[in-house]
Amino acid sequence: MNEQTLLVVDDEAAIRDMLATSLELAGFRVLLAEDAMQALVQIADHAPDLVLLDWMLPGTSGIELARRLKREAATAELPVIMLTARGDEDNKIQGLDAGADDYVTKPFSTRELVSRVKAVLRRSSPLGGEQPLDCGGLVLDPVSQRITAHGQPLSLGPTEFRLLAFFMAHAERAYSRQQLLDQVWGSGVYVEDRTVDVHIRRLRKSLEPHGFAGLLQTVRGTGYRFSQQGLQE
Repeated sequence: MNEQTLLVVDDEAAIRDMLATSLELAGFRVLLAEDAMQALVQIADHAPDLVLLDWMLPGTSGIELARRLKREAATAELPVIMLTARGDEDNKIQGLDAGADDYVTKPFSTRELVSRVKAVLRRSSPLGGEQPLDCGGLVLDPVSQRITAHGQPLSLGPTEFRLLAFFMAHAERAYSRQQLLDQVWGSGVYVEDRTVDVHIRRLRKSLEPHGFAGLLQTVRGTGYRFSQQGLQE
């Protein structure tokens, strides 16, 4: 069974109940809220793994709530899927620009929604497991989200953490910038390929004092690779 918790925020009780039933059958624990205020209380009390957020909420709209969640440090990394009847491109871009990780247009099949939820959760937790990863003394624990270098704590920003987590879980394989954007940032995010270069430089700078910068290798004509052979060079 999947023990991840989802928060469904929708002012229509019938839709909340339908989504709760479908998501619970898929193995998720489901929390419910009918407006932004209830949603914030549920998030504070239960720390869900993902929020399914209706655009048209009474009072504070879904899009305003998404912006607030992405603006505050405690919830900036909380994945959000927008649910809306607005299907034109401008609205999709507005939702994604507000920080939504995906966008599902009503009416939708519950099978499609469950599939999208699982895809977003995979992207937001690129390790896909709970066992610590160790590369020559660089240890990343996905459960506590702590990193140590030769036993010393290593502090990284959230994007650098996800990037390192993905690389350590997929060592020795070269990835293009676009592949890294899809896997670490998410395929619905509108950012430039060179964004990857900026975060690679930041990650290398953090790893360099501990002797691990060489793990991140540039692959000409392709992108980047994480290889333990870099420790031997």
